[in-house]
Amino acid sequence: MLLALDIGNTMVTIGVFGDSGLASTMRVATDSRRSADEYGLLLISLLQLNGIRREDITAVCMCSVVPPLTGVFEGVASSYFGVAPLTVTGAVRTGLEIAYDNPRDVGADRIADAVAAKELYGYPAIIVDFGTATVFDVISPDGVYLGGAIAPGISVAAEALFLNTSQLRRVELTPPPSAIGQNTTAALQAGLVLGYAELVKGLAGRIKGELGGAATIVATGGLADIISRETGIFDHINPNLTLIGLRHIYNLNRNGD
Repeated sequence: MLLALDIGNTMVTIGVFGDSGLASTMRVATDSRRSADEYGLLLISLLQLNGIRREDITAVCMCSVVPPLTGVFEGVASSYFGVAPLTVTGAVRTGLEIAYDNPRDVGADRIADAVAAKELYGYPAIIVDFGTATVFDVISPDGVYLGGAIAPGISVAAEALFLNTSQLRRVELTPPPSAIGQNTTAALQAGLVLGYAELVKGLAGRIKGELGGAATIVATGGLADIISRETGIFDHINPNLTLIGLRHIYNLNRNGD
């Protein structure tokens, strides 16, 4: 079985693939203070809870946007699973042509998202990943990764308001009854949820226009469902897009195709 690891700024998303596809997914909080032994024991415990033995894992593919944890998880793969992991970087085969000014600047998770979207949904495509940042990735009509846009994530914006103001509070990120909030909670929800919905709708529309007016729009990430309901622009919502991209990249490099 393939263990896929998406090491993000807030969460580490874990997927296990068997012959029939994605068998299980798990998530743990990102903590750069944890050692390889701590993460190794945590991973093994989570796998066991999902009916997966350590011996079942025969390969590891990972992407990381947290440099201090990249080596930690590479150590976990070798020490706890006995395999050399495939870490997604600009040096591995992805099947994706990247037209970024400096291809090395593209985050490994963005590459995995784009690879999965291209394989599953075709192109041109716009991928919106709702994570610590809200990230837009764009695949051209001829299948080339063009770049995209990066905005602060909704949770990051909400936390910044709480930490940098005296009277604003943390709120649940759900849509309010209307855009005119009649109390502080509803006003914050209007600005955060409805405001981000308009940001996503507007920026996706602008990108779509630059692509020539046609593109498949794909959402992934924790708040994809909520923003999708408020925008109505997404053709597909796939919470496992990054993990699926990692599996495809692993297969490309394993098979040498």
